[in-house]
Amino acid sequence: MKRVAMKFGPETLEFLVPEQTDVYKMAPVEPLPNPEDAIQQALNHPIGVSGLDRVIEAKLETTPDVRAVVVVSDNTRPVPYQGASGILWPVIEKLLEHGFTVERILVLVANGTHRTLSEAELRRMLDARVFESGISVRNHDCRDREQLRYLGRTSRGSEIYLNRAYLETDLKILTDLVESHFMAGASGGRKSVCPGLVGEKSTYLFHGAPMLASPYACDLQLENNPCHEEALEVAKKSGVDFIINVTLDHQFNITGVFAGDLEKAHQHAVKFLKEYISIKLKHEYDIVITHAGFVGINHYQAAKAGVAAILALKSKGKLILVANNTDPNPIGSPMYRTVLHLLKLMGVANFKQLIFSPDWAFIPEQWQVQMWAKLFSKIAFDDLIYYSPQLTRFDYNFIPGRDGNLYLPPTERYCGNLKTIPQVIEKAVEQIIWEQKALNGLKKQSIAYLAEGPYGIIEVKL
Repeated sequence: MKRVAMKFGPETLEFLVPEQTDVYKMAPVEPLPNPEDAIQQALNHPIGVSGLDRVIEAKLETTPDVRAVVVVSDNTRPVPYQGASGILWPVIEKLLEHGFTVERILVLVANGTHRTLSEAELRRMLDARVFESGISVRNHDCRDREQLRYLGRTSRGSEIYLNRAYLETDLKILTDLVESHFMAGASGGRKSVCPGLVGEKSTYLFHGAPMLASPYACDLQLENNPCHEEALEVAKKSGVDFIINVTLDHQFNITGVFAGDLEKAHQHAVKFLKEYISIKLKHEYDIVITHAGFVGINHYQAAKAGVAAILALKSKGKLILVANNTDPNPIGSPMYRTVLHLLKLMGVANFKQLIFSPDWAFIPEQWQVQMWAKLFSKIAFDDLIYYSPQLTRFDYNFIPGRDGNLYLPPTERYCGNLKTIPQVIEKAVEQIIWEQKALNGLKKQSIAYLAEGPYGIIEVKL
C-alpha cells in the first residue's frame, strides 16, 4: 500500500491506496515570487489595451463624474481578493487615486444563478478595506426583474437580460480566476458577465441542452465552443473596459496575472493554464478515485469532478468521488434537486429524450444534471460511489450512485466528520477489488487517483 494526500482548501487528508495505483497530478508550476508586484505590473502594462490609469483617465476626460463597477466572483471560486496578493484593492486604489468618491464605486458580485451571499460571507471573501471605506457591495440576483435590463438578442437568439447597475455604470472592470470549465472551456474573462450578471431567462439557450451536447463544450476548449462564443458575444455587447484575471496552483498561490483586453488577456491566461493542468493518461482504469476540490461546495458543483473523470474510466468502471459539501444547501437548489431526481428515476436515455423534447419546459440548473448524464452515459449509477460527510440519509435519495456512508460503521454514518473520508475511500477500493475478484477472477484492478480533482484536465484532441 502507499499513502497519498487529498487537499480540500485548508484541509489535507491522507489515505492508503494499493501499490499499483497510478497517481496523476498537474505539472509543477512555480508560484509568482512577488504577486503584489506582478499585479501592479499587469495593471500598468496590460495585454491589448492601455494601462488601467490611462483607461480611467480616458473615461474621466469625457465624463468627469464617471461611475465605476468592479465585478467580483462569488465564493465558489478561490479568487484572491484579500491580503498582499489580493487583486481587488489594487483596482479600487487606482480609482480612488484618480478622484473617485466611494459613492461612485460599486463592487458587484457575479452570482450567476447561484444564491446571493450573506454579508458575513462577503466579508470573509473580500478585502476588509472595501467595507471600511464604505464602498457599496451588491449581489447580482438573476431572478430579480428590477435588477435587469433587456439588451437585445445574440446571434444564436438568446434574449439578453443583464444587470441594470452594471449597464448603467460608465467604467466596467472584471476580476476573476481562470481555471478549466467543463462547459465553457475556462472560467474568467467573459464569464464574469455571462452567466455571472445575466438574468435567469438568459441562461436558457446559453446552458440549453443542444448547446451543451456539443463535443466542443468541454474543458480547456475555446475554439468552436458554443458556450464560450455565446458568453463572449454577451460580454462584448454589454461592454467591458478592463479585466484582471489570475491563475492559481493547487495551493491557491498565484501563478500568473493577466490584465487588459477582455478577449486577449483571457486567451493568454487560458494558454498559460493549459501548459500545467493538462494530464496525459497511460490508459483507462477499472477504478478511479477523485475529489470535488474547493469548488465542490455542493453536489451541483461536484459535477465538475465527475465529468473530469470520464476519460479516465473504463466503460463499467467504478468512480469514487468524495466532496466537502459545505454550502448551506449541500446538494443545491430545489430546482437542481428536482431535475437530478428525474435523472435518477428515469435513467440517462429517457432523461436525455425528455430535455431535448420540444415540449420540455426548461428548468434552470438542468445543465448541471445534463453534465452528470455525460458521466452516466459511460458508467451505471451504481458504479459511482459519492461521499460527502455533510449529506444526510435523506439527501442520498436524490443522488444517483451509491451512498459512501455504507462503507462506514453504522455509528459513524451521516455524522458530518471530514476525517471519515479516508476510511470511505479505502473500504470502497477494498470492496470493489473483492467483488470483481469474486465475480470474474480478476486478481488486479487498474486504479488511478486523480489528485487534482476537477482541476487537472485529461488531454483530449477534438
